[in-house]
Amino acid sequence: MIGAVTPAPRSSDVAPLAAWSKPRLAYILAASHSGSTLLAMLLGAQQKTCTAGELKATSLGDVERYRCSCGTLLKCCSFWMQVSEAMRRRGYAFDVVNARTSIHGVSSPYARRLLDALHRGPLLEWVRDCGLNLSPQWRAHLRETQQRNQALVESLQDITGAAVVVDSSKIALRLKYLRRLPALDVRVIRLIRDGRAVALTYMDEWSFADAANPSCRGGGTGERRRNQRSMADAAHEWRRSNEAADCLTATLDRSEWTEVRYEDLCADPEETLRMLGAFLGLPTARIVTDFRAVPQHVIGNGMRFDTSSEIRLDERWKTHLTAEDLQVFDQLAGDLNRRYGYR
Repeated sequence: MIGAVTPAPRSSDVAPLAAWSKPRLAYILAASHSGSTLLAMLLGAQQKTCTAGELKATSLGDVERYRCSCGTLLKCCSFWMQVSEAMRRRGYAFDVVNARTSIHGVSSPYARRLLDALHRGPLLEWVRDCGLNLSPQWRAHLRETQQRNQALVESLQDITGAAVVVDSSKIALRLKYLRRLPALDVRVIRLIRDGRAVALTYMDEWSFADAANPSCRGGGTGERRRNQRSMADAAHEWRRSNEAADCLTATLDRSEWTEVRYEDLCADPEETLRMLGAFLGLPTARIVTDFRAVPQHVIGNGMRFDTSSEIRLDERWKTHLTAEDLQVFDQLAGDLNRRYGYR
């Protein structure tokens, strides 16, 4: 086990399924490329749980060619057509390729500028909210987006019969506003991965953070996106994303969140899933690790197209990062990485 992992709340703190009075959303909070799609698909394979990946449904690229994890074009996927129908019954026109479930999708340039900064703690978040509330467009957008997200969670539950829906959107600011929905019971899974491994994926996403089969990369299009970054940019991105996540968890009651390391998930997926099941109030007698044996319709990282359920720790950073890369990372983010227990 890497570092000191914050213990999960006691199972006695978590109400059993029969006692739940509102839909439960498990939100994976992390820097991107920390293993959230893997974790979401593993959770989605368990009893009474489902996932559709990133419910914010952004960054799809060419929506005409983007594929669902089932292999079908996303806009033609029968599962997502069922979701659209379930949303329609709740009074919402819904198309997954234009889901309108992202907090950042507001039309006001003023509001978009205020949303650019990552989560920065209670005081600065209060300042942000004061500024945003001056915008009528923001107030209407927030209300609509929150209601659409709630309806989407309920629709996914209706279609799948799940008690818990897993959202792998990762973004702290999105979580902040989802938690303000009184009709949702939001539980947070704080996922952490060695920053050097994550930085490598930022430097070359095509090679280190997409499907194993190149023809399935780029959302299933096989087209390479120009998204390479310097180590300095990568280290900064990893640091800020994790600082934002830590600022948010600092505001939560301890019963509302738990912490998982990507490395521990890979080393002992069954025990990690059992711990998370207890945290989420789910049955844990039977744990499924063959997550591809269960039909899933996931938006997110390209690993959803891989064919094997084998869970392997990816430590390619140890052979692909140069001494100069490691020095730059250490200067910019090494202290935070060590605080998480990585040496």
